[in-house]
Amino acid sequence: MYWEEHLETLPREAIEKIQFQRLKRLLCYVYENVPFYRQKFDEYGIKPEEFKEIEDIKKFPFTHKDDLRNSYPYNMFAVPLKKIVRIHASSGTTGQVTVVGYTKNDIEVWSNLMARTLVSCGVTEDDIVQNAYGYGLFTGGLGFHYGAEKIGATVIPMSGGNTKRQVRVMKDFKTTVLTCTPSYSLYLAEVAEEEGIDVEELNLRVGIFGAEPWSEEMRKEIEEKLHLRAHDIYGLSEVMGPGVAVECEERNGLHIFEDHFFVELINPQTGEYVKEGEVGELVITTLTKEGIPVIRYRTKDLVSLNYEPCPCGRHFVRMSKVLGRSDDMLIIRGVNVFPSQIEEILMNIEGTEPHYMIVVDRKDYLDVLEVHVEVNEKLFSDEMKKLQELERKIKEEIQSNLGISASVKLVEPKTLERFEGKAKRVIDKRKI
Repeated sequence: MYWEEHLETLPREAIEKIQFQRLKRLLCYVYENVPFYRQKFDEYGIKPEEFKEIEDIKKFPFTHKDDLRNSYPYNMFAVPLKKIVRIHASSGTTGQVTVVGYTKNDIEVWSNLMARTLVSCGVTEDDIVQNAYGYGLFTGGLGFHYGAEKIGATVIPMSGGNTKRQVRVMKDFKTTVLTCTPSYSLYLAEVAEEEGIDVEELNLRVGIFGAEPWSEEMRKEIEEKLHLRAHDIYGLSEVMGPGVAVECEERNGLHIFEDHFFVELINPQTGEYVKEGEVGELVITTLTKEGIPVIRYRTKDLVSLNYEPCPCGRHFVRMSKVLGRSDDMLIIRGVNVFPSQIEEILMNIEGTEPHYMIVVDRKDYLDVLEVHVEVNEKLFSDEMKKLQELERKIKEEIQSNLGISASVKLVEPKTLERFEGKAKRVIDKRKI
């Protein structure tokens, strides 16, 4: 087991003492070693030695994703390239890729935190972990791989794709733990059924899913279709990769590993702090990264925080599931809408499948929203009246819950695109 009880059960005062000491050292470290931060601090008229108490972190500037993009490839590194033993990068789907580097010690810390992550979900050395996160520049695959090896579990490094083979391996190798994106787990369940594999005959018991927002309704769907206990995980390559936060076996929020990450929650528009329990944008400062430390990194992820001790015994702050991203937010006729809100509505309506696409367009200067959703085979082959009733119900639920009108297009099962990595749920055709 890799249960670091002496750290994970520290009282709040002790956690904050560690954070203060590490923040103080970190601010000096980046000022001396990263020209970007030296220039930024100087522009703000702030010096590292002015950090006297933990609240003083608010005096220091935010770091944005564009800062990392503009420093491509190595200008944010705090150490010479010869001390970097691993390079990862984001997918670059919204612009220039962001490059992150790891020293030998960074890899060791990351492996330890991923081991801590897996143990939090109940994974042990007796488990067989099928890792269907992508290997390569994406941080997910190798992050899980090293964490699982650290605790002594057996790892099957499947990576993403080759789905029919995935389900055969799952059955033949007696996989007990599945790690992948939540949308891909549902696709695996679908292919298993097509291949005539009875999930009751599988040995799956735990699933650890992340890299995209997913709702409680999708959790229920995954657990029903794969007969496992599903846990949410949170991370991002700019900060480390997976292993920043994870649900313990209580599954009432994701514990953030505060001995390595200092978090703040702000109003995305004003930058001011929001109260505990309110939704805000998560801001993360790395406390132990050597290769590419980041100060007050604005993640764009919208969450709430809970500082109450967890029944599991851990005292690290818990974040909610990611409720959306401030930059994924759709504004439809003045109404803020997140894809996860539409997903939650669809998952609660009987007859729909967990595969959908949101299409936004502009006609006659007005935004229009269309939701494409698969329906199950039984219903699709049923009489037209029932399909019309389902379409009407979805429209009504979207209107009453989100305050916007939407057209609904019901499509045959297995006709919408499937994704092995992060699911792409929105097509925005507007020229804004």
